[in-house]
Amino acid sequence: HRLKARGYDFDMVVGRVAELFNMTVREILEPSKKPQRVRARSLLCFWAVTELGLAGTVVGKRMGIVQSAVSKAVERGANVAAEHDFSIEV
Repeated sequence: HRLKARGYDFDMVVGRVAELFNMTVREILEPSKKPQRVRARSLLCFWAVTELGLAGTVVGKRMGIVQSAVSKAVERGANVAAEHDFSIEV
């Protein structure tokens, strides 16, 4: 996982998602059903699992959700990333 080797971690990814969605880190990490926040949290799950290789259980603990919710969010996050052509790297 080349991103981990370059110093990327969960906190950096949260910061990147916050930047892309013009939100605070706190807003990203707080549970919400607001569509913008759901998209941001989904993208975070997607990148944390697929790009950083973190386990869904680890991501879930950091975000206050269960592993199955992380799995669903990863699917949504893949669509968000593709839809908007978002990149984890600046």
